[in-house]
Amino acid sequence: MSNPWSLSLLVGLGGFAGSIARYGLSLAAQRYTIEWPLGTLAANVLGCLIIGVITALVMRGETLTPELRLALATGFCGGFTTLSSLIYETAEMIRSSELLHAALYVAGTLVFSMIAFVTGVFVVRLLLRVGGVMWS
Repeated sequence: MSNPWSLSLLVGLGGFAGSIARYGLSLAAQRYTIEWPLGTLAANVLGCLIIGVITALVMRGETLTPELRLALATGFCGGFTTLSSLIYETAEMIRSSELLHAALYVAGTLVFSMIAFVTGVFVVRLLLRVGGVMWS
């Protein structure tokens, strides 16, 4: 499927699903905190974990069609992760003179997102190695 319209539809459907998942995550996170945007932090970290898993599978040579990668990475993760929300929420913290919170939020998002990405790659590599030994 290399038709640009079909690929755009896949990205759009993935983005729709990611956006709905992101919204649900934010609603769930609001139950636990009002002052800290945990939904955005969780979405960015989980999105990076998913991208890490996809990357590890592709690096391993697993069969992920280009269409599936596009729908998941560009579509779902693009709709799910929220850099624009991160920037807006950080700006609001700065505007409210919560400079330490703003700095911790940005640093925490970057650090935990990178850790999640590396974890995704590591877990997939580990599972594929174990799976190759146990189930081959």
